[in-house]
Amino acid sequence: MVPRYTRPQMAAIWSPEARFRTLFEIEALAAEAMAEAGTIPRESAEAIRQEGGRRIEAMTEADLARIDEIERVTRHDVIAFLTWLGETRPDGSGMGEHARFMHQGMTSSDVLDTTLNLQLVRAADLLIEDLDTLLDALRRRAEEHALTPTIGRSHGIHAEPTTFGLKLAGHWAEFARGRNRLLVAREEVATAAISGPVGTFASVTPSVEAHVAAKLGLRPEPVSTQVIPRDRHAAFFCALAVIASSIERLAVEIRHLQRSEVREAEEYFHPGQKGSSAMPHKRNPVLSENLTGLARLVRGYATPALENVALWHERDISHSSVERVIGPDATIALDFALARAAGMVEKLVIYPDRMRANLESLGGVVHSQKVLLALTQAGMSREDAYATVQRSAMATWENLGTPEGRSFRDNLLADPAVTRLISPDALDGVMDPQRDFTHVRDTLARVFAQA
Repeated sequence: MVPRYTRPQMAAIWSPEARFRTLFEIEALAAEAMAEAGTIPRESAEAIRQEGGRRIEAMTEADLARIDEIERVTRHDVIAFLTWLGETRPDGSGMGEHARFMHQGMTSSDVLDTTLNLQLVRAADLLIEDLDTLLDALRRRAEEHALTPTIGRSHGIHAEPTTFGLKLAGHWAEFARGRNRLLVAREEVATAAISGPVGTFASVTPSVEAHVAAKLGLRPEPVSTQVIPRDRHAAFFCALAVIASSIERLAVEIRHLQRSEVREAEEYFHPGQKGSSAMPHKRNPVLSENLTGLARLVRGYATPALENVALWHERDISHSSVERVIGPDATIALDFALARAAGMVEKLVIYPDRMRANLESLGGVVHSQKVLLALTQAGMSREDAYATVQRSAMATWENLGTPEGRSFRDNLLADPAVTRLISPDALDGVMDPQRDFTHVRDTLARVFAQA
Protein backbone atom coordinates (compact mmCIF):
# COMPACT_ATOMS: atom_id res chain seq x y z
CA MET A 1 0.00 0.00 0.00
CA VAL A 2 1.25 3.50 -0.80
CA PRO A 3 2.60 5.53 2.13
CA ARG A 4 -0.31 8.01 1.88
CA TYR A 5 -2.70 5.38 3.24
CA THR A 6 -0.31 3.57 5.58
CA ARG A 7 -0.13 3.84 9.36
CA PRO A 8 3.13 2.80 11.08
CA GLN A 9 1.82 0.08 13.41
CA MET A 10 0.16 -1.91 10.65
CA ALA A 11 3.04 -1.36 8.24
CA ALA A 12 5.45 -2.73 10.85
CA ILE A 13 3.67 -6.09 10.83
CA TRP A 14 4.43 -6.50 7.12
CA SER A 15 7.96 -5.11 7.06
CA PRO A 16 10.73 -7.43 5.78
CA GLU A 17 12.44 -7.19 9.16
CA ALA A 18 9.32 -8.31 11.03
CA ARG A 19 8.78 -11.15 8.58
CA PHE A 20 12.35 -12.40 8.97
CA ARG A 21 12.10 -12.14 12.76
CA THR A 22 9.04 -14.37 12.65
CA LEU A 23 10.66 -16.83 10.24
CA PHE A 24 13.61 -17.06 12.61
CA GLU A 25 11.41 -17.47 15.69
CA ILE A 26 9.65 -20.42 14.06
CA GLU A 27 12.98 -22.02 13.13
CA ALA A 28 14.38 -21.47 16.63
CA LEU A 29 11.27 -22.84 18.35
CA ALA A 30 11.27 -25.88 16.08
CA ALA A 31 14.96 -26.51 16.83
CA GLU A 32 14.28 -26.30 20.57
CA ALA A 33 11.44 -28.82 20.26
CA MET A 34 13.67 -31.13 18.22
CA ALA A 35 16.42 -30.86 20.81
CA GLU A 36 13.93 -31.74 23.53
CA ALA A 37 12.92 -34.81 21.50
CA GLY A 38 16.58 -35.72 20.97
CA THR A 39 16.57 -35.43 17.18
CA ILE A 40 19.16 -32.63 17.09
CA PRO A 41 21.89 -31.74 19.63
CA ARG A 42 20.80 -29.43 22.42
CA GLU A 43 23.86 -27.24 21.91
CA SER A 44 22.83 -26.78 18.26
CA ALA A 45 19.38 -25.55 19.28
CA GLU A 46 21.05 -23.16 21.72
CA ALA A 47 23.42 -21.89 19.03
CA ILE A 48 20.55 -21.37 16.62
CA ARG A 49 18.66 -19.38 19.25
CA GLN A 50 21.64 -17.32 20.45
CA GLU A 51 23.65 -16.72 17.30
CA GLY A 52 20.61 -16.49 15.03
CA GLY A 53 18.87 -14.21 17.50
CA ARG A 54 21.85 -11.86 17.61
CA ARG A 55 21.95 -11.75 13.83
CA ILE A 56 18.24 -11.02 13.55
CA GLU A 57 18.36 -8.29 16.16
CA ALA A 58 21.28 -6.60 14.40
CA MET A 59 19.70 -6.88 10.93
CA THR A 60 20.45 -3.91 8.69
CA GLU A 61 19.61 -2.80 5.16
CA ALA A 62 22.84 -4.45 4.09
CA ASP A 63 21.56 -7.76 5.48
CA LEU A 64 18.31 -7.42 3.58
CA ALA A 65 20.29 -6.74 0.44
CA ARG A 66 22.42 -9.83 1.13
CA ILE A 67 19.32 -12.02 1.43
CA ASP A 68 18.07 -10.63 -1.87
CA GLU A 69 21.47 -11.32 -3.43
CA ILE A 70 21.35 -14.96 -2.34
CA GLU A 71 17.78 -15.32 -3.58
CA ARG A 72 18.78 -14.11 -7.03
CA VAL A 73 20.93 -17.25 -7.20
CA THR A 74 18.77 -19.76 -5.31
CA ARG A 75 15.44 -18.49 -6.67
CA HIS A 76 14.01 -19.52 -3.29
CA ASP A 77 13.26 -17.08 -0.51
CA VAL A 78 13.37 -19.46 2.45
CA ILE A 79 16.67 -21.02 1.35
CA ALA A 80 18.09 -17.53 0.87
CA PHE A 81 17.08 -16.58 4.40
CA LEU A 82 18.44 -19.79 5.95
CA THR A 83 21.68 -19.40 4.02
CA TRP A 84 22.14 -15.83 5.27
CA LEU A 85 21.23 -16.85 8.82
CA GLY A 86 23.83 -19.62 8.84
CA GLU A 87 26.64 -17.70 7.18
CA THR A 88 29.86 -17.09 9.08
CA ARG A 89 30.37 -13.35 9.39
CA PRO A 90 33.60 -11.52 8.57
CA ASP A 91 34.46 -11.37 12.28
CA GLY A 92 34.20 -15.16 12.47
CA SER A 93 30.95 -15.23 14.45
CA GLY A 94 27.99 -17.36 13.50
CA MET A 95 26.40 -20.73 14.11
CA GLY A 96 29.19 -22.68 12.46
CA GLU A 97 28.41 -26.36 12.08
CA HIS A 98 25.21 -25.96 14.10
CA ALA A 99 23.58 -24.24 11.14
CA ARG A 100 23.06 -27.64 9.50
CA PHE A 101 20.46 -28.49 12.13
CA MET A 102 18.16 -25.65 11.16
CA HIS A 103 14.98 -26.58 9.29
CA GLN A 104 15.39 -30.31 9.99
CA GLY A 105 12.57 -32.26 8.37
CA MET A 106 10.67 -29.09 7.60
CA THR A 107 9.49 -27.58 4.33
CA SER A 108 9.23 -23.97 3.27
CA SER A 109 5.48 -23.81 3.71
CA ASP A 110 5.87 -24.71 7.37
CA VAL A 111 7.55 -21.42 8.10
CA LEU A 112 5.91 -19.31 5.40
CA ASP A 113 2.32 -20.29 6.18
CA THR A 114 2.80 -20.09 9.93
CA THR A 115 4.40 -16.67 9.51
CA LEU A 116 1.55 -15.43 7.31
CA ASN A 117 -1.07 -16.60 9.77
CA LEU A 118 0.72 -14.92 12.64
CA GLN A 119 0.88 -11.69 10.63
CA LEU A 120 -2.85 -11.90 9.91
CA VAL A 121 -3.60 -12.49 13.59
CA ARG A 122 -1.54 -9.47 14.58
CA ALA A 123 -3.18 -7.39 11.86
CA ALA A 124 -6.61 -8.49 13.07
CA ASP A 125 -5.77 -7.36 16.60
CA LEU A 126 -4.99 -3.86 15.32
CA LEU A 127 -8.14 -3.80 13.19
CA ILE A 128 -10.24 -4.81 16.21
CA GLU A 129 -8.75 -1.87 18.12
CA ASP A 130 -9.63 0.37 15.17
CA LEU A 131 -13.19 -0.92 15.18
CA ASP A 132 -13.49 -0.25 18.89
CA THR A 133 -12.44 3.36 18.34
CA LEU A 134 -14.99 3.79 15.55
CA LEU A 135 -17.71 2.10 17.61
CA ASP A 136 -17.01 4.45 20.52
CA ALA A 137 -17.31 7.50 18.25
CA LEU A 138 -20.55 6.27 16.68
CA ARG A 139 -22.09 5.52 20.05
CA ARG A 140 -21.18 8.90 21.53
CA ARG A 141 -22.63 10.77 18.57
CA ALA A 142 -25.72 8.53 18.47
CA GLU A 143 -26.48 9.22 22.12
CA GLU A 144 -25.77 12.92 21.62
CA HIS A 145 -28.38 13.08 18.84
CA ALA A 146 -30.72 10.37 20.08
CA LEU A 147 -33.79 12.60 19.64
CA THR A 148 -32.56 15.01 16.96
CA PRO A 149 -35.35 14.84 14.36
CA THR A 150 -34.41 14.28 10.75
CA ILE A 151 -36.11 12.88 7.70
CA GLY A 152 -35.72 9.24 6.83
CA ARG A 153 -35.40 8.57 3.13
CA SER A 154 -36.24 5.56 1.01
CA HIS A 155 -35.15 5.56 -2.64
CA GLY A 156 -33.60 8.95 -1.82
CA ILE A 157 -37.10 10.40 -1.31
CA HIS A 158 -38.54 11.68 1.97
CA ALA A 159 -40.25 8.83 3.80
CA GLU A 160 -40.99 9.39 7.51
CA PRO A 161 -39.25 11.17 10.39
CA THR A 162 -36.44 9.43 12.22
CA THR A 163 -33.64 10.70 14.44
CA PHE A 164 -30.03 11.24 13.59
CA GLY A 165 -29.08 9.18 16.62
CA LEU A 166 -31.04 6.25 15.28
CA LYS A 167 -29.24 6.56 11.95
CA LEU A 168 -25.87 6.38 13.68
CA ALA A 169 -26.99 3.54 15.94
CA GLY A 170 -27.73 1.49 12.83
CA HIS A 171 -24.17 1.98 11.66
CA TRP A 172 -22.90 1.12 15.16
CA ALA A 173 -24.80 -2.18 15.06
CA GLU A 174 -23.40 -2.98 11.63
CA PHE A 175 -19.81 -2.36 12.69
CA ALA A 176 -20.41 -4.40 15.85
CA ARG A 177 -21.40 -7.32 13.62
CA GLY A 178 -18.29 -6.70 11.53
CA ARG A 179 -16.17 -6.84 14.67
CA ASN A 180 -17.70 -10.19 15.60
CA ARG A 181 -17.01 -11.52 12.11
CA LEU A 182 -13.41 -10.40 12.37
CA LEU A 183 -13.03 -12.11 15.74
CA VAL A 184 -14.26 -15.34 14.17
CA ALA A 185 -11.97 -14.88 11.15
CA ARG A 186 -9.02 -14.19 13.45
CA GLU A 187 -9.69 -17.38 15.37
CA GLU A 188 -10.05 -19.35 12.16
CA VAL A 189 -6.74 -18.17 10.70
CA ALA A 190 -4.78 -18.60 13.95
CA THR A 191 -3.23 -21.95 13.03
CA ALA A 192 0.34 -23.19 12.54
CA ALA A 193 1.71 -25.99 10.39
CA ILE A 194 5.05 -27.73 10.96
CA SER A 195 4.24 -31.02 9.23
CA GLY A 196 6.93 -31.38 6.55
CA PRO A 197 6.49 -32.25 2.86
CA VAL A 198 2.86 -33.01 1.95
CA GLY A 199 1.94 -32.75 5.62
CA THR A 200 2.62 -36.33 6.68
CA PHE A 201 5.05 -35.62 9.58
CA ALA A 202 7.38 -38.16 7.97
CA SER A 203 10.49 -36.16 8.93
CA VAL A 204 9.26 -33.98 11.77
CA THR A 205 7.09 -35.05 14.70
CA PRO A 206 3.72 -33.52 15.62
CA SER A 207 5.23 -32.55 18.96
CA VAL A 208 7.40 -29.97 17.17
CA GLU A 209 4.32 -28.44 15.56
CA ALA A 210 2.50 -28.41 18.90
CA HIS A 211 5.45 -26.67 20.60
CA VAL A 212 5.79 -23.99 17.91
CA ALA A 213 2.05 -23.35 17.78
CA ALA A 214 1.73 -23.02 21.56
CA LYS A 215 4.66 -20.60 21.83
CA LEU A 216 3.22 -18.41 19.08
CA GLY A 217 -0.32 -18.44 20.47
CA LEU A 218 -1.63 -20.49 17.54
CA ARG A 219 -3.28 -23.91 17.16
CA PRO A 220 -1.88 -26.82 15.14
CA GLU A 221 -3.55 -27.11 11.74
CA PRO A 222 -5.48 -30.41 11.78
CA VAL A 223 -4.55 -31.34 8.20
CA SER A 224 -2.06 -29.06 6.50
CA THR A 225 -1.24 -31.06 3.32
CA GLN A 226 2.04 -29.07 3.35
CA VAL A 227 0.09 -25.81 3.14
CA ILE A 228 -2.53 -24.47 5.50
CA PRO A 229 -5.89 -24.69 3.68
CA ARG A 230 -6.77 -21.37 2.09
CA ASP A 231 -10.46 -21.41 2.98
CA ARG A 232 -9.28 -19.95 6.29
CA HIS A 233 -7.64 -17.04 4.54
CA ALA A 234 -10.60 -16.55 2.21
CA ALA A 235 -12.88 -16.18 5.21
CA PHE A 236 -10.46 -13.65 6.71
CA PHE A 237 -10.35 -11.43 3.63
CA CYS A 238 -14.12 -11.72 3.15
CA ALA A 239 -14.56 -10.45 6.72
CA LEU A 240 -12.37 -7.46 5.83
CA ALA A 241 -14.42 -6.89 2.68
CA VAL A 242 -17.70 -6.78 4.61
CA ILE A 243 -16.23 -4.27 7.07
CA ALA A 244 -15.06 -2.18 4.12
CA SER A 245 -18.59 -2.24 2.70
CA SER A 246 -19.90 -1.00 6.04
CA ILE A 247 -17.40 1.85 5.88
CA GLU A 248 -18.66 2.73 2.42
CA ARG A 249 -22.30 2.71 3.55
CA LEU A 250 -21.42 5.18 6.32
CA ALA A 251 -19.36 7.28 3.89
CA VAL A 252 -22.11 7.39 1.26
CA GLU A 253 -24.62 8.53 3.88
CA ILE A 254 -22.39 11.41 4.91
CA ARG A 255 -21.68 12.33 1.30
CA HIS A 256 -25.41 12.59 0.63
CA LEU A 257 -26.08 14.56 3.79
CA GLN A 258 -23.32 17.05 2.91
CA ARG A 259 -24.76 17.87 -0.52
CA SER A 260 -25.53 21.58 -0.80
CA GLU A 261 -29.23 20.91 -1.30
CA VAL A 262 -29.35 18.78 1.86
CA ARG A 263 -26.59 20.08 4.20
CA GLU A 264 -27.77 18.19 7.27
CA ALA A 265 -24.27 17.08 8.25
CA GLU A 266 -20.81 18.00 7.10
CA GLU A 267 -17.26 16.81 7.49
CA TYR A 268 -15.23 19.08 9.74
CA PHE A 269 -13.48 21.75 7.67
CA HIS A 270 -10.09 22.50 9.23
CA PRO A 271 -8.67 26.01 9.54
CA GLY A 272 -6.58 26.64 6.45
CA GLN A 273 -8.16 23.74 4.55
CA LYS A 274 -8.91 24.32 0.87
CA GLY A 275 -11.73 22.61 -0.99
CA SER A 276 -10.84 23.49 -4.56
CA SER A 277 -7.93 24.94 -6.51
CA ALA A 278 -10.41 26.99 -8.55
CA MET A 279 -13.42 27.71 -6.32
CA PRO A 280 -12.63 29.18 -2.88
CA HIS A 281 -16.13 28.52 -1.55
CA LYS A 282 -15.94 24.71 -1.84
CA ARG A 283 -16.24 22.42 1.22
CA ASN A 284 -16.16 18.94 -0.25
CA PRO A 285 -16.80 15.57 1.47
CA VAL A 286 -13.24 14.47 0.74
CA LEU A 287 -12.90 12.07 3.67
CA SER A 288 -16.02 10.08 2.87
CA GLU A 289 -15.15 10.03 -0.83
CA ASN A 290 -11.70 8.73 0.05
CA LEU A 291 -13.27 6.06 2.25
CA THR A 292 -15.52 4.99 -0.59
CA GLY A 293 -12.48 4.42 -2.78
CA LEU A 294 -10.54 2.54 -0.12
CA ALA A 295 -13.54 0.30 0.50
CA ARG A 296 -13.51 -0.67 -3.17
CA LEU A 297 -9.87 -1.70 -2.86
CA VAL A 298 -10.39 -3.86 0.23
CA ARG A 299 -13.44 -5.55 -1.29
CA GLY A 300 -11.41 -6.25 -4.41
CA TYR A 301 -8.98 -8.40 -2.45
CA ALA A 302 -11.71 -10.86 -1.44
CA THR A 303 -12.00 -12.38 -4.91
CA PRO A 304 -8.34 -13.46 -5.29
CA ALA A 305 -8.45 -14.79 -1.72
CA LEU A 306 -11.43 -16.95 -2.68
CA GLU A 307 -9.66 -18.09 -5.83
CA ASN A 308 -6.64 -19.14 -3.73
CA VAL A 309 -8.69 -21.88 -2.10
CA ALA A 310 -8.41 -24.24 -5.09
CA LEU A 311 -4.74 -25.26 -5.10
CA TRP A 312 -3.38 -28.26 -6.99
CA HIS A 313 -3.27 -31.49 -5.00
CA GLU A 314 -1.32 -31.10 -1.74
CA ARG A 315 0.11 -27.70 -2.69
CA ASP A 316 1.17 -25.25 -5.33
CA ILE A 317 2.34 -21.64 -5.06
CA SER A 318 -0.32 -19.89 -7.14
CA HIS A 319 -1.55 -18.36 -3.88
CA SER A 320 1.84 -16.98 -2.89
CA SER A 321 2.09 -13.97 -5.19
CA VAL A 322 -1.50 -13.05 -4.39
CA GLU A 323 -0.96 -13.11 -0.64
CA ARG A 324 2.25 -11.07 -0.82
CA VAL A 325 0.05 -8.26 -2.17
CA ILE A 326 -3.33 -8.67 -0.51
CA GLY A 327 -2.02 -9.47 2.99
CA PRO A 328 -0.33 -6.12 3.50
CA ASP A 329 -2.54 -4.05 1.22
CA ALA A 330 -5.94 -5.15 2.53
CA THR A 331 -5.03 -4.83 6.19
CA ILE A 332 -3.10 -1.56 5.76
CA ALA A 333 -5.91 0.01 3.71
CA LEU A 334 -8.60 -1.09 6.15
CA ASP A 335 -6.57 0.07 9.13
CA PHE A 336 -6.25 3.52 7.58
CA ALA A 337 -9.93 3.61 6.55
CA LEU A 338 -11.21 2.67 10.00
CA ALA A 339 -9.07 5.32 11.67
CA ARG A 340 -10.21 7.92 9.14
CA ALA A 341 -13.85 6.94 9.59
CA ALA A 342 -13.57 7.26 13.37
CA GLY A 343 -12.08 10.74 13.08
CA MET A 344 -14.72 11.75 10.58
CA VAL A 345 -17.56 10.67 12.86
CA GLU A 346 -15.96 12.23 15.93
CA LYS A 347 -15.71 15.65 14.29
CA LEU A 348 -18.82 15.46 12.10
CA VAL A 349 -20.64 18.80 12.07
CA ILE A 350 -24.38 18.27 12.46
CA TYR A 351 -27.09 20.83 11.61
CA PRO A 352 -30.30 20.04 13.55
CA ASP A 353 -32.10 23.18 12.28
CA ARG A 354 -31.41 22.20 8.69
CA MET A 355 -32.64 18.68 9.44
CA ARG A 356 -35.89 20.07 10.79
CA ALA A 357 -36.30 22.42 7.83
CA ASN A 358 -35.81 19.55 5.38
CA LEU A 359 -38.22 17.40 7.36
CA GLU A 360 -40.89 20.07 7.01
CA SER A 361 -40.05 21.04 3.43
CA LEU A 362 -42.73 18.88 1.81
CA GLY A 363 -45.54 20.50 3.73
CA GLY A 364 -46.15 17.61 6.11
CA VAL A 365 -46.77 14.78 3.64
CA VAL A 366 -44.22 12.68 5.54
CA HIS A 367 -46.97 12.01 8.10
CA SER A 368 -49.23 10.36 5.51
CA GLN A 369 -49.07 6.87 7.00
CA LYS A 370 -50.21 8.08 10.41
CA VAL A 371 -53.21 9.85 8.87
CA LEU A 372 -53.98 6.72 6.87
CA LEU A 373 -53.96 4.64 10.06
CA ALA A 374 -56.10 7.19 11.93
CA LEU A 375 -58.75 7.10 9.20
CA THR A 376 -58.87 3.30 9.18
CA GLN A 377 -59.16 3.27 12.98
CA ALA A 378 -62.00 5.80 12.68
CA GLY A 379 -63.96 3.45 10.44
CA MET A 380 -62.84 4.14 6.84
CA SER A 381 -61.75 1.18 4.70
CA ARG A 382 -58.03 0.95 4.01
CA GLU A 383 -58.56 1.38 0.27
CA ASP A 384 -60.67 4.52 0.72
CA ALA A 385 -58.30 5.87 3.38
CA TYR A 386 -55.29 5.37 1.11
CA ALA A 387 -57.02 7.14 -1.79
CA THR A 388 -58.15 10.01 0.46
CA VAL A 389 -54.74 10.59 2.00
CA GLN A 390 -52.91 10.25 -1.32
CA ARG A 391 -55.25 12.81 -2.90
CA SER A 392 -54.28 15.43 -0.31
CA ALA A 393 -50.61 14.42 -0.40
CA MET A 394 -50.37 14.75 -4.18
CA ALA A 395 -52.13 18.12 -4.10
CA THR A 396 -49.56 19.27 -1.57
CA TRP A 397 -46.60 17.79 -3.45
CA GLU A 398 -47.57 19.15 -6.87
CA ASN A 399 -48.24 22.69 -5.69
CA LEU A 400 -45.26 23.18 -3.36
CA GLY A 401 -43.96 26.72 -3.64
CA THR A 402 -46.84 28.00 -5.78
CA PRO A 403 -49.38 30.69 -4.73
CA GLU A 404 -52.15 28.10 -4.58
CA GLY A 405 -50.04 25.61 -2.65
CA ARG A 406 -51.33 24.47 0.74
CA SER A 407 -49.84 22.31 3.45
CA PHE A 408 -50.78 18.68 3.78
CA ARG A 409 -52.72 19.53 6.94
CA ASP A 410 -54.74 22.24 5.18
CA ASN A 411 -55.53 19.98 2.24
CA LEU A 412 -56.68 17.26 4.61
CA LEU A 413 -58.91 19.69 6.54
CA ALA A 414 -60.43 20.85 3.27
CA ASP A 415 -61.60 17.30 2.55
CA PRO A 416 -65.01 16.44 4.12
CA ALA A 417 -64.11 12.75 4.03
CA VAL A 418 -61.38 13.52 6.54
CA THR A 419 -63.08 16.09 8.77
CA ARG A 420 -66.12 13.84 9.10
CA LEU A 421 -63.91 11.35 11.00
CA ILE A 422 -61.00 13.37 12.48
CA SER A 423 -61.10 16.77 14.23
CA PRO A 424 -58.36 19.39 13.61
CA ASP A 425 -56.94 18.84 17.11
CA ALA A 426 -56.89 15.07 16.60
CA LEU A 427 -55.21 15.55 13.23
CA ASP A 428 -52.51 17.70 14.84
CA GLY A 429 -51.88 14.98 17.38
CA VAL A 430 -51.63 12.37 14.63
CA MET A 431 -49.10 14.50 12.74
CA ASP A 432 -46.92 15.36 15.77
CA PRO A 433 -43.35 14.27 14.84
CA GLN A 434 -42.56 13.39 18.45
CA ARG A 435 -44.95 10.46 18.16
CA ASP A 436 -42.43 8.89 15.81
CA PHE A 437 -39.77 8.86 18.51
CA THR A 438 -41.64 7.15 21.34
CA HIS A 439 -39.49 4.04 21.16
CA VAL A 440 -36.17 5.55 20.05
CA ARG A 441 -34.58 5.48 23.51
CA ASP A 442 -35.62 1.86 23.96
CA THR A 443 -34.19 0.98 20.55
CA LEU A 444 -30.88 2.61 21.35
CA ALA A 445 -30.73 0.81 24.67
CA ARG A 446 -31.38 -2.48 22.90
CA VAL A 447 -28.68 -1.77 20.31
CA PHE A 448 -26.01 -0.74 22.79
CA ALA A 449 -26.81 -3.59 25.13
CA GLN A 450 -24.67 -5.64 22.71
CA ALA A 451 -21.59 -3.63 23.67
